[in-house]
Amino acid sequence: MNTAVNTAVNSLAGADLGALLQLVPVQRAGLALLLAAVGLPVIGVVIVGLDIMPVRFAMMHVALFGIAVGLLTGLDPMVCALVACALSGAGVAPLARTPAGLSGAMGLLMSLAIAAALLLLAVSGVNASGAFALLWGSILSVGTADLVVLGALAVAVPALLWWRRREVALLLYDRELAQCSGVPVRLLTTALLVLVAVSVAGAIKLTGALLVDALTLLPALAARRLGRSLWSITVWAVGIGVVVNSAGFLLALWLDWPPGPVLVLTAGTVVLAAHLIPERRTSSWRASASPTPASLPSSH
Repeated sequence: MNTAVNTAVNSLAGADLGALLQLVPVQRAGLALLLAAVGLPVIGVVIVGLDIMPVRFAMMHVALFGIAVGLLTGLDPMVCALVACALSGAGVAPLARTPAGLSGAMGLLMSLAIAAALLLLAVSGVNASGAFALLWGSILSVGTADLVVLGALAVAVPALLWWRRREVALLLYDRELAQCSGVPVRLLTTALLVLVAVSVAGAIKLTGALLVDALTLLPALAARRLGRSLWSITVWAVGIGVVVNSAGFLLALWLDWPPGPVLVLTAGTVVLAAHLIPERRTSSWRASASPTPASLPSSH
């Protein structure tokens, strides 16, 4: 089915952009990118704030393991990938007692997940091409289930950040200070890690595992240069995500280029442009995210 969709789109290469936008797979892909632009850049803000850059690589490997399980059992591979990532995100939370522990836990998870995936594929004799296809993504094969997952993330991620914005700001600023101030650090960290894990898995189909940063990390890197508080950084990240995803996807359709690399290059250009702004015109996002003593949560 994916081959038929790609063939239909390629047959219209060079045609009027409006004609391409009339295709249902293209419309679904565009909607998926818009939904992703709402939730996934916020996840990037969390990744930067918790200083857990390795989480993207860890969850890519966990998703590969989940897809291998799906291929072996006959279940939906992407559902298995989402479940595996969610359970892994919750599972490493107890190991994340310090910011350094988060990175260490993700490194351990990455090693175990790829080893288990490769062993499972080798022992079962399952064709590995389907599992490794996630490295490149398949944006034109986005289905209803993918849209539901991205839509849920577009609601859940900003909602959690708004609902617990003071606690999240303090957690991202200083974990120990947050714990001393009465913030439920373990529970909040677990919730954030689960959302990060599921978001990375949900974005893989759009850009591929190797280019997932275009939807998560790059908008956040540009936003932290432009925002002056955690909430303004979040708003900037979502706005940049919408612009990058829309412009990059339309440009890819117009030029008949793969969407994933175009999205990365578009987002990277925005990040570089944001960093041309003089440092004195912006404030440290960590410092601006730090609440004043009066706003600290009660430690009762």
